[in-house]
Amino acid sequence: MPLYFWNDPNGEKYRSAYFEYYPKVWRHGDYVAFHSDTGGVTFYGRSDAVLKPSGVRIGTAEIYNVVEKLTEVSDSLAIGQNWEGDQRVILFVKLNPGFALTEELKNRIRKVLREKASPRHVPTLILEMPSAPYTLNMKKVESAVTNIIHGRPVLNRDALMNPEVLDYFEKIIPELQK
Repeated sequence: MPLYFWNDPNGEKYRSAYFEYYPKVWRHGDYVAFHSDTGGVTFYGRSDAVLKPSGVRIGTAEIYNVVEKLTEVSDSLAIGQNWEGDQRVILFVKLNPGFALTEELKNRIRKVLREKASPRHVPTLILEMPSAPYTLNMKKVESAVTNIIHGRPVLNRDALMNPEVLDYFEKIIPELQK
């Protein structure tokens, strides 16, 4: 559990990020299960880093580890969008200077994900983004983009290093409803 955030002298951002959802109880955002028979807890991992297309659990890092090795891609962000009774994977990529997100590059991304990960890792949509949102300690924030795509508020903008990038995701919502 973090003790404090940098540049948060009064602890307001820290309290907002961890203690506002359940007052006086630390909430870290991981999926957990409490076992009444043993009193134990099973930690399943970050709630914002798991995709479930067709009910299959996929870690976003499995996608990032493949896509970000491509010369053209400098960063990526994968989210799940509730779509027609299932979840579809949307991959946002930030490209290195001099590259464009062509159909050829999209097909190459799909091919490499199918070969190096699995067919379940292949995104339905691939879109270019200006940047991914990051926390102050440089963790990608899939949950903020997922909330925007599903019409939910982003409650922890103050915990982001670059909250202005969320404007891009808010602007493309109509494109993602097609």
